Amino acid sequence: MEENLVAVCGIAFGAVFTLLAFLAIVMQVITTVFPERAPTVDSTVVAAISGTVASLIPGARVTRIEEKS
Repeated sequence: MEENLVAVCGIAFGAVFTLLAFLAIVMQVITTVFPERAPTVDSTVVAAISGTVASLIPGARVTRIEEKS
């Protein structure tokens, strides 16, 4: 009976290891095919932020806009 348990555990371990290795390869292929794009700030967003800051705090000036992730 213990021999069957050891065999089942070994097969399960091998199956999980194989599945995780396959998923790692798929993720590597996906990140290679679709690389992360550099974040860009749209000019309309800059205008909206600058206008809002100017209306809330007269005389203030926006010097840098960063997106928090």
